[in-house]
Amino acid sequence: MSDHPGAHAEADGIRRFWEGLGLPGLVDVHTHFMPERVLRKVWAYFDALGPLTGGVEWPITYREEEDERAALLREFGVRAFTAMLYPHKPGMARWLNGWAAGFAGRTPDSLHTATLFPEPGVAGYVREAVEAGARVFKAHVQVGAYDPADEALDAAWGLLAEAGVPVVIHCGSGPAPGKHTGPGPVARVLARHPRLRLVVAHMGMPEYEDFLDLAERYGEVRLDTTMAFTDFSERMAPFPRQALPRLAALGDRVLLGTDFPNIPYPYLHQLHALERLDLGEEWLRAVCHDNAARLFGLPG
Repeated sequence: MSDHPGAHAEADGIRRFWEGLGLPGLVDVHTHFMPERVLRKVWAYFDALGPLTGGVEWPITYREEEDERAALLREFGVRAFTAMLYPHKPGMARWLNGWAAGFAGRTPDSLHTATLFPEPGVAGYVREAVEAGARVFKAHVQVGAYDPADEALDAAWGLLAEAGVPVVIHCGSGPAPGKHTGPGPVARVLARHPRLRLVVAHMGMPEYEDFLDLAERYGEVRLDTTMAFTDFSERMAPFPRQALPRLAALGDRVLLGTDFPNIPYPYLHQLHALERLDLGEEWLRAVCHDNAARLFGLPG
């Protein structure tokens, strides 16, 4: 159990939410666990209001130790979650993957996560991670400041497409654009690897409709809800209301993501933000649990 203020009351509200939908819990495809010294640097970045926060005040809501954060997700009823970690320079990814394998070993309800970077040897360590049981990869185009269509990554994308391992990719230009963010570079990757299971983080914020286009064009492209539709994000990058029917039609390929613990509001707010879209209980059940449970082959 966590010492987070109000955690137990919030957990009650979260459990009422998914129990009310008749679900066995939640599956969250976008949560961050990484080596403590790396995570603390990430938190320091958010505290400093750097360009990657869009200069917006961003208080971290769940600043607990690793085991307390995992316990809190369990208290919320999250059946499976990820360790989204990512390098910002060459030479980091293999080391991060080693840490992530250890985290997966001591955290059986986490989905073994790995990452990559355009560098010599990337295909080799991606293959090693997949053979070691990695079930999802994280690519962060904005922080890594690389082109996902870089030829250095081509063999790695091919490996992941062949293995059917999903990749959660931060490729939209929110909260601040990068040199290689936006739909163009990802479209070039998908043109070469149409079966690649890309999960576009943050619904591709703010280029929502461009990424809906890609999801409509490629059957293995999915979108995660991370921070989308919340009061915080709607102030900066509102989701276009005219696109809601398209979002409803893609109900089998939208996955719950939250950015826990690095969110400036309570976890429950993300769930309420999805609920108030008013796309129906069937859509909510699929998004909050069933789509990811099917993608990752979770029991039950």
